[in-house]
Amino acid sequence: MEPKTLNVQARQGRKKGMARRLRSTGKIPAVIYGHTEPTAITVDAREFRGAFKRITENTIVQLLMPEGTPEGTPGGTHEVLVKDYQKDNLTGEILHIDFYEFEKGKALRTRVPIRLTGNPVGVKEGGILEILLRELEVECLPKNLPEELMLDIAELALDRALHVKDMSLPEGVRPLQSLDQVVCLVARRKAEEEAAPAAVEGEVPAEGEAAEEGEKTEESAEEKEE
Repeated sequence: MEPKTLNVQARQGRKKGMARRLRSTGKIPAVIYGHTEPTAITVDAREFRGAFKRITENTIVQLLMPEGTPEGTPGGTHEVLVKDYQKDNLTGEILHIDFYEFEKGKALRTRVPIRLTGNPVGVKEGGILEILLRELEVECLPKNLPEELMLDIAELALDRALHVKDMSLPEGVRPLQSLDQVVCLVARRKAEEEAAPAAVEGEVPAEGEAAEEGEKTEESAEEKEE
């Protein structure tokens, strides 16, 4: 997968007032975590929006930082993943980003989106597709990190499920979740209980029922006579 590239700047201090001032100038406060000391940086908000139509944990990002930055922050290229971010629910504005810097040549752990393809035969038969797992946690080298994992569900029948073990993973990618975990299934629609037909007033009872009623009436009469 081709990494995305962002130009970043080192910043000093992490106070809330400073973060608000940065956002007012079109910058996003961010921090790089990983195998080195945390590094406070800023990202251009417009550049970030242009690079990320959808934010996922499995996108490799190259942060380009100028040399000679303050507080001895190392310049050059930092290869990272977006591990977390804060977003304003009303405006959609990204308020803060946490980047995770991984070590080159060492396996990393992250989550990869699962994309289902095909229309299950069980759905055509009247069932409902239920998706239980939308991302898979995996371990692999950065060079083997897939953008998404495909799972063909066209042959998924009614009352059947597909599990992690049914997925075909790229070479070098190891799942960290149970192989028996259900990814999706096709369930039957909940049948509506049919209401029992109510007795209609004045309805003539069946022959057997009439006989029973007659017998009970005779018995009652005999009991009274005694």
